[in-house]
Amino acid sequence: MRSPDLKASRTVKTAAGLCALLGAVSATTALSAGAAAASATPQVYVALGDSMASGPLIPDPTGQLACARSTHNYAHDLAATLGIPTLRDVTCSGASTTHMTNPQSLSIGGVAAGTAPPQFDALSADTTLVTLTIGGNDVGLVGVGQDCMQLNPFAAPCKGKYVVNGVDSVAARTNAFAPKLAAVLDGIHQRSPQARVLVTGYGLYIKNGGCWPTQPVLGSDATWLQSEVDYLNSTIAGTAAGHGATYVDVRTPSAGHDSCQSESNRWVEGYVPLTTAAPLHPNQAGEAAYARIVGAVVTGG
Repeated sequence: MRSPDLKASRTVKTAAGLCALLGAVSATTALSAGAAAASATPQVYVALGDSMASGPLIPDPTGQLACARSTHNYAHDLAATLGIPTLRDVTCSGASTTHMTNPQSLSIGGVAAGTAPPQFDALSADTTLVTLTIGGNDVGLVGVGQDCMQLNPFAAPCKGKYVVNGVDSVAARTNAFAPKLAAVLDGIHQRSPQARVLVTGYGLYIKNGGCWPTQPVLGSDATWLQSEVDYLNSTIAGTAAGHGATYVDVRTPSAGHDSCQSESNRWVEGYVPLTTAAPLHPNQAGEAAYARIVGAVVTGG
């Protein structure tokens, strides 16, 4: 027969083991509840940038009309897909790095149309996600593209206006843009220290060699123009890496979707848009595609 003392000892040990197990379960439950609460923290998304991000002429307009901001730009599509409850979209056509911290004078058809506040006004300490698309206006790429439109296939390439004696004035503007972008990224982190910051590049606007006369730009100029976009992209990527931001490449996945493609395949419009969008800008399909690309980066960590 077992002694009463032995039984009592085993009873005490069993009880102690159960208490330890229940304590561990309670701690695990508490941690899980804490993680769930953290993940349930309301997300606040701020979209900053220029017309590539605002989606000019794509239905439906929202905000200040002269900013040409669409409810179907990539920020709106991304917020809807990710279920982000708070979106502050302050993207605005014509914006440059200057307009992150300074007001932007607006116009429609050359007529003054008010002022947009500094885009940084939308940032706050509770911001959790920031997307930024900027640089095209600092470098003046759309203006260069418009200047290179050529109906005469025998004309001199427009590249000669911008690359003189081996000096590329467009690339020089891109080099000058880099420290401005760095300052913008530092400013975002200062205002929204908890936010994840994603910086997009620009897409594939025209394929190598172009497609004259579908897009009225000489083949050599088409190749050169896209090379300037690509140089801007590499500059954005390098600057983002050095200033705590994630670069999002939209150029590589744009292959086969440039302005030389059919209406159903193109993500950007050419000199004469085939859909409701601005010339030399993304169309609605392009903005939706950019939202998927950015979203994959967000969800992929």
